[in-house]
Amino acid sequence: MRTPHVVVVMGVAGTGKTTIGPLLADRLGVPYAEGDDFHPPANISKMSAGTPLEDADRWPWLDAIGDWAHGRSGLGGVVSCSALKRSYRDRLRASAPGVVFVHLAGDRALVEDRMTHRQGHFMPTALLDSQFATLQPLGADEAGVVVDVTGSPEEITERAADALDTVPDASSPPEASLPETSLSTASLPDAPQ
Repeated sequence: MRTPHVVVVMGVAGTGKTTIGPLLADRLGVPYAEGDDFHPPANISKMSAGTPLEDADRWPWLDAIGDWAHGRSGLGGVVSCSALKRSYRDRLRASAPGVVFVHLAGDRALVEDRMTHRQGHFMPTALLDSQFATLQPLGADEAGVVVDVTGSPEEITERAADALDTVPDASSPPEASLPETSLSTASLPDAPQ
């Protein structure tokens, strides 16, 4: 029996983390945690005002998400978190070494269009350029997959679940893992690299 992964659904604002995360969790039969719920109020105030967070703002947030992911180790779970920089993902892995990343990726025009149509979210489209500038794609040595965000939420979720099937079981020892190139990207049509 496969040990469920603890999955971090990552990407810039507007790629669908909050939509795809719960759908993927449901598909995998594991709980979902909304990464934005781990932000302290000061972070939400800054972002609502159009002020990008600094790393010092992010560390407690990332630590809280990492603690949640650690608590789900061996049980599985899905949490959303932008995780734009390698150092942020390293911070999450420090708490939860077995996490797997699903990087929701799409071109800027598509993402901006989605952001302009969503309601009730504190992240303004003015911060989108800073998000794309900060984004560091998954490295070849990072457990994760890249999933294209074109199509319906159900289609994206299906691609994500299929791509996760290529990642070694969460209980597999490191020497039994797939070759590095298989971990960093999924073989998906039209997936941005």
